[in-house]
Amino acid sequence: MENKIHYRDFCKTEKHIPIFSRAWWLDTVCGIDNWDVLLVEKGGKIVATMPFVKTTLKGNEFIQMPVLTQTLGPYLIYPQNQKYEKRLAFEKEVLTELIKQLPEFGFFNQRFHYSITNWLPFFWNGFSQSTRYTYVVDDLSDLDSVFSNFGSNIKSDIRKADKIAKIEETNDLELFYGLIASTFNKQNKAVPYSIEMLKRIDDACVKENSRKIFIAKDDKGQLHAAVYLIWDETSAYYLIGGKNNEIKNSGATSLVLWHAIKFASSIVGKFDFEGSMLEPVERFFRAFGAKQVPYFSITKTNSKKLKIKNSLAVIKRTILNK
Repeated sequence: MENKIHYRDFCKTEKHIPIFSRAWWLDTVCGIDNWDVLLVEKGGKIVATMPFVKTTLKGNEFIQMPVLTQTLGPYLIYPQNQKYEKRLAFEKEVLTELIKQLPEFGFFNQRFHYSITNWLPFFWNGFSQSTRYTYVVDDLSDLDSVFSNFGSNIKSDIRKADKIAKIEETNDLELFYGLIASTFNKQNKAVPYSIEMLKRIDDACVKENSRKIFIAKDDKGQLHAAVYLIWDETSAYYLIGGKNNEIKNSGATSLVLWHAIKFASSIVGKFDFEGSMLEPVERFFRAFGAKQVPYFSITKTNSKKLKIKNSLAVIKRTILNK
């Protein structure tokens, strides 16, 4: 509990902590009592943090990612003017200390922010890593340059949609959630979060002045697409998007995203699409001229039962693929 008190104060003064690691975000998506944080201090000052969420399921302790949370994991405060070798030594020291502080768990899975590029201390402690990708426009200072880097298909969509739809702001979550549901319904999937959860996130983001909802609407009042944008002091994030599947090929998704990027340029320096490992989504994000940025998904299984279960799953996949 004492760690969380210090961390809340730390979040108020350390402005570069990604939004998904902020205390208020974790309170919202997990519940105030359902997350904790590890701290490393030097000279009475915090130099490393690692918030985490721990749940119990069928007798196993899981440390996993919360809903609608892109990344979590370590955040480091580096000493000034460090040489590269000293930087690596610092990372090894503080990351090892964070690992030592982790509570017992059966299974661990966190996605680290892309600023964490050294996961060796986790490897040396038995963790595994897989690489994921996000797409980031890392300089929003020149919007003409940003637009010029768009693929021809995105430019065409924007010009086409601009003739039939206008962009508006909305606070109507029911309306927005309907577009989300339409997107998932096309994939024969249920929305993986409730509207009640979205409302909790929305209330918190409004309180922190950290969100906008943009919708594309035509002159008949039909909704075409929508984007839920959030931001911290460094970057804006495309948290959720949806489109009306009854309207085909209007280009409105590209238009509303372009509007979100333009708005983001007025408050931060970067735009993070939050990536996707799905090929069609990756292709769409890449066409906005964003840079492919790798980040780590770190896992470890301690539970013998889970290890056996995972091994059997691998064997089953191998047999089926023969």
